[in-house]
Amino acid sequence: MSEHDIKIKALLQDLHDAVCSAQEERNFSEKNLDNISKAHDKIEAENKLSPYYKHKLKNFYSSALTDAEKECDALKSGLEIITKIKNLQEEKRMAMRYTGSQGGTDQPRKTMRRGVLMSMLQKSAQTLPLWIGKPGEKPPPLCGAIPPAADYVAKPGDKVAARVPSMEEEEQWILAEVVSFNQLSNKYEVDDIDEEGKECHTLSKRRVVPLPQWRANPDTDPDAIYSKGTVWGSSGSGAVFWFINTTSMNFQLVMALYPQTTCFYRAVICSQPKTSQDEYMVLFEDSSYPDGYSPSLPVAQRYVVVPKEMRDGRRR
Repeated sequence: MSEHDIKIKALLQDLHDAVCSAQEERNFSEKNLDNISKAHDKIEAENKLSPYYKHKLKNFYSSALTDAEKECDALKSGLEIITKIKNLQEEKRMAMRYTGSQGGTDQPRKTMRRGVLMSMLQKSAQTLPLWIGKPGEKPPPLCGAIPPAADYVAKPGDKVAARVPSMEEEEQWILAEVVSFNQLSNKYEVDDIDEEGKECHTLSKRRVVPLPQWRANPDTDPDAIYSKGTVWGSSGSGAVFWFINTTSMNFQLVMALYPQTTCFYRAVICSQPKTSQDEYMVLFEDSSYPDGYSPSLPVAQRYVVVPKEMRDGRRR
């Protein structure tokens, strides 16, 4: 058993304990909620709130609040353990990938089938951890639309949007995986996620944008959700034409992963996610359409980013 496997086994036991603790706190909470419901029934039957029941309800609500906080803490602990397990699994995968899983042999990596790759990307977006902060706590960098810190360096195995040379176009934004980062040259080595086994790209830091590490909840952290672009209008013949209000302070160009591909294209947010499970609806810049924009398409929070030049207002 490898060192990674030993750590994962221990964390799985910790996860089991956290789940049991959360269930125990929920059982206590249900008892208090039941007592609150019964107290309200008696108050309603007597049609008055006596000092006795007022005092009793205050104690019940105080206990229920404490139980809910303990349950919440246990659930958060479980989520943190799950994240640690996923990180260890990723470290193990990277170690096997770059040192050779068969006794250190230097064999070329197999190319993943397209359908498997698309399924993996979708699962990665769905299982991205949800940021759950304390009341008043602001979401951290790389939560939804919150950019990374200026000195942030992505780790090997992290998924990023990378701006690479292309034979068909001058440059292209692709979904890539970090292989390494050279502190001296300030450059990343990344692999195209759709080109496993082929040559790596060596890119300056400004050409690499880390993907979000947490999903944002629109209800609790709306500032971590990208702004919706202003779009309106149609022609007199009934054909719809989208117009983008580039003078609006809320106008935001993004780079979004085009569905069923591994390439990022410039887009405008058409509608924001209403819940933490929802996707953005975006309009991709596309000259093949008469209006210059595609119909609205869904893109997960995981795959919507804004490069530094876009944040600075330079539309390149």
